[in-house]
Amino acid sequence: MITGLRFSALTLFPKMFETIKKEGVIARAIKNNLIQLDTIFLRDFADNSRKNVDNHSIGGGDGMVLRADIAEKAILSVASEESYIVNLTPSGKVFNSKIAKKLSQKKHIILLCGRYAGFDQRLVEKYAHINISIGDFVLSGGELPAMCFIDSISRFIPGVLGNQESAMKDSFEDGLLEAPQYTHPEDFHGLEIPKVLFSGDHKKINSYKRKEQLILTAQNRPDLILSMWENLSRQEKSIIEKIWKSG
Repeated sequence: MITGLRFSALTLFPKMFETIKKEGVIARAIKNNLIQLDTIFLRDFADNSRKNVDNHSIGGGDGMVLRADIAEKAILSVASEESYIVNLTPSGKVFNSKIAKKLSQKKHIILLCGRYAGFDQRLVEKYAHINISIGDFVLSGGELPAMCFIDSISRFIPGVLGNQESAMKDSFEDGLLEAPQYTHPEDFHGLEIPKVLFSGDHKKINSYKRKEQLILTAQNRPDLILSMWENLSRQEKSIIEKIWKSG
């Protein structure tokens, strides 16, 4: 019996989802009945023998547009009052860990995986609860973003990860990028593991890792630092300002 979150991907390429259903964390979660992943083949709802599901863009523009009437039939074939519909599009709100955690509480998520020029805007306006992008770049379709979306959200469902604490220590969970990780051998081409990590002094180790998080985030994601600036200590701000001044 499935008691967790169900994902339904509306797509022109259902076979693309077979890999994550057979390998890795998602496959294990499906096997353990923690999540469910099914696909809805858009062409099954076409209204002609050629199985056409798109048409030319009205008013000009590049690419074909997926028809609203056909996509509606596909959505309604699986939707219920508990369904939350996500349109995966480059023009959507950028996906992040905060959104993933919130959506992990849903019962059923329908993922609209667009192709060509995407779905007719009228379908999006009528059915989509949120428009999501996985970054400022364009892909051939919504299938790969959907798989990223499923993986990220599933990590917050109890039991999906072997150690749920892992999700709490991932990058972004405290607003910062995760500190660098190390394992044996201790010496790798003259590069050694920081001595403090062998100290056994958890206070010193935590302090070291926090500093490394600040440095890494300041270098690679200054936007995250700025969003939490008021919550940082004077010492932490000083560390960051030195990094920014040094370039």
